[in-house]
Amino acid sequence: MHKLLAGHKGRRMFLLGNEAIARGAVEAGLALGATYPGTPSSEISNSLFEMSRESDLYFEYSVNEKVALEVAAAAACSGLRSMAIMKHVGLNVAADPLLTLAYVGVKGGMVVVTADDPLMFSSQNEQDNRYYGKLAGLPVLEPSSVEEAHEMVRYAFELSEKVREPVLFRTTTRINHSTGVVTFADVAPVKTRGDFVKDPFNWVPIPAVARNLHVKLLKNLEEAEHLSESSPYNFIEGEGRWGIICNGVSYNYVRDGIKDLGIENRVKILRIGFSHPLPEKMIKKFLAGCEKVLVAEEGEPYMEEAVKAFAQEEKLTLSIKGKARELFSRLYEFEPALVRKTMANYFELSYTPAVSPDLSDIPEIPQRPPNLCAGCSHRATYYIVKRAAKGMQTIYPTDIGCYTLGILPPLAMADYLLCMGSSLGTGCGFSKATDKKVISFIGDSTFFHSGIAGLVNAIFNNHNMTLVILDNGTTAMTGHQPNPGVDMAMLNLNGYGRVSIEQVVRAIGVPVVTTIEPLKVKKSIEAVRQALEYKGVSVIISTELCTLYAKSLKLDTKRVFKIGDKCRGHRNCIDDLGCPAFFTKDGKIGIDPGLCTGCAVCAQICPENAIVPLKE
Repeated sequence: MHKLLAGHKGRRMFLLGNEAIARGAVEAGLALGATYPGTPSSEISNSLFEMSRESDLYFEYSVNEKVALEVAAAAACSGLRSMAIMKHVGLNVAADPLLTLAYVGVKGGMVVVTADDPLMFSSQNEQDNRYYGKLAGLPVLEPSSVEEAHEMVRYAFELSEKVREPVLFRTTTRINHSTGVVTFADVAPVKTRGDFVKDPFNWVPIPAVARNLHVKLLKNLEEAEHLSESSPYNFIEGEGRWGIICNGVSYNYVRDGIKDLGIENRVKILRIGFSHPLPEKMIKKFLAGCEKVLVAEEGEPYMEEAVKAFAQEEKLTLSIKGKARELFSRLYEFEPALVRKTMANYFELSYTPAVSPDLSDIPEIPQRPPNLCAGCSHRATYYIVKRAAKGMQTIYPTDIGCYTLGILPPLAMADYLLCMGSSLGTGCGFSKATDKKVISFIGDSTFFHSGIAGLVNAIFNNHNMTLVILDNGTTAMTGHQPNPGVDMAMLNLNGYGRVSIEQVVRAIGVPVVTTIEPLKVKKSIEAVRQALEYKGVSVIISTELCTLYAKSLKLDTKRVFKIGDKCRGHRNCIDDLGCPAFFTKDGKIGIDPGLCTGCAVCAQICPENAIVPLKE
């Protein structure tokens, strides 16, 4: 039995934040979950998917976040408890249905997990999704710890049913990927079947209906305001005339900072866990008892702006600051030393930071930037396309996935990126704006997520571009989750369909469709060259399983390679491929047998045929 299902009430378990959220959802009686995987939220989905195979929970990997939210919304409108899970930029994709769903409302509890990513560990921006709550008029909850995340999920479902609206459950990477001790509660019985009662003048927001629904939304929001005032997740602690208002992980840093600075008797904290709507009365009362207030929040000045407005309404003249050049930045994550230093600065405390230990005698830790894995078929595809396009002036719009790492030398084949699916739309634009050959790259999962519409656009408007679909048989970057093109039988899972990328592409009307096996280099170069020469839309489908995925399925049977005596140091292997299995020592090139996967791409491009299989 899955570890998150095996635990009984009172059992304590050391869990990842995302696992704690998944357990909390199951304890709340979650009936249906849907997601498109995205770091830092992916482990929530992985856990729920695994648990769904051993319980009454239904869970699916949807084609994108918009569809995931729509699936969950229909379940909630049928009276079931549902959850849609995504990373912060995924909510941009789901925003269209979300803002209308706020008008329509729900019957069963619905939670939308949005995992924000300060410092952009795995993302293209640092957007602060608390503003989606304000924009849509929906409640927003923010946990400060792993244990609180586990508890707060249950509260989120209850809150959703009280106000009859979906609830945004906003986390950050530091919560998602921290670990902590979680005390289990009982798992609630799952209501697996709902009932949708037809009521089109409440469920179908044509303008005449939507005008009434907006009135209902504002009433629901007013009810949420009252609940925010009494929420156990908004509280004041400590005594003093100095105040700090904080949320999320910042609360932990503030508590530690107060202790480290020895100002326990001078500072009180207002911790906000129910952050939209904000508890206006509580905040105004808190401000009235303070001489000055510091707002400690990662990201944007969301609370700070509201707090200042509340102070103005009360005609209070105390100093309220948060985001300022000499205080907190809107950039990146907070950490304890930064918060401690900022507190000391703002409250004018004498503070001497701890002396950093002398590490001059310790070698610098080698940097390990993200890189395509040894044996990754994407590297071979990039090499093939670069050789086939030799002599052409090219633009390489790219997309979101492992292959975004094609930006790195020696490949250097990523020129422009906006979001999921943008390689198609921007490719269309570049084809009209320039005379260069446009070659767009997109992965299999991303193609299903949001690439198909761009390809339809390219066909309809007769753009001159080539799309390379990198089909590695899985959603690799986020942890090998399935997508509509995955053969689920390889995972011993039944009851799934499978969508052929080639059939989809041909059905759209692409006149030139070429499928290659990227580990067969010379044959593939010629096939790609012919596709690139076509004036119009052409598609190249590069098909090879992700090497890590293949290894997990025990399909990795290739022999590793070594550098033989014929090597004359031309360095094609390193300078053209840059596979991390290669290294140099004493001026000679070597292959790490522990990293080599035996893809043999390097052996095919070596001018001396010096790269040969390593005998056991």
